[in-house]
Amino acid sequence: MPKISKSEYEAELQKLQVELNRIARWVQQHGKRVLVLVEGRDTAGKGGVIAAIKAHMNSRWCRSVALGKPSATEASQWYFQRYLAHLPAAGEFVFFDRSWYNRAGVEKVMGFCTDKEYKAFLKQVPLLEQLLVDDGILLFKYWLAVDQDKQEERFRERFEDPLKQWKLSPVDLQSRGKYAEYTAAREAMFKTSHTRKAPWTVVDFNNQKLGRLNLIRDFIERFPDARTPDERPHFEPLRGKPAKERYTVAPKPIKPYY
Repeated sequence: MPKISKSEYEAELQKLQVELNRIARWVQQHGKRVLVLVEGRDTAGKGGVIAAIKAHMNSRWCRSVALGKPSATEASQWYFQRYLAHLPAAGEFVFFDRSWYNRAGVEKVMGFCTDKEYKAFLKQVPLLEQLLVDDGILLFKYWLAVDQDKQEERFRERFEDPLKQWKLSPVDLQSRGKYAEYTAAREAMFKTSHTRKAPWTVVDFNNQKLGRLNLIRDFIERFPDARTPDERPHFEPLRGKPAKERYTVAPKPIKPYY
């Protein structure tokens, strides 16, 4: 497996993040709406790549969505309804850390939906995505690929690291023995939802650092190489001596611990 050092990774990521900000300015200036669905097996690295993309982007333009278990009210609605409430407005990037494709993956494999609901989803999802694209939304769908041995290694790391144990749910543990079932579900999902207007892009995430760099580079390449005006104002020097923080009323700063 190819490897990359931490310093090489950070240097390349910084270059990509500069380009991401150029794209963000272009999206803002042209009023584009960008929707990115990030899917993949447990431990693939969905949250990590979204965090790397967003790290130096204006949070007013860029947000991530990671919906939990639907409420009783949401469960009674049209399946896609709670996701559509989070679609981007003009100038916005929205990243779904898992999306409506939960129904084609974990819900199908773990029996959280009926066969009727599953078949309805596969029928409706290409129609929905065509409507989104036809309305002008720039839709990107990424699948993060990870082999079972690497997935098991990451499960073990989460199990043993107290700072990562929150990432390991009971469903994750039940899913460990269903790698083949998830593969079959993914193939069925691709067969139905990999369309001309809304294609899937598969990225190897067995090495998460390289996976992030490859995904971000692919994402950048999908946008025009248009240079936008530099909006940085002139940085004038301060007039007079810099002031210090002073407090004449409560509250006052805490006593330092370090």
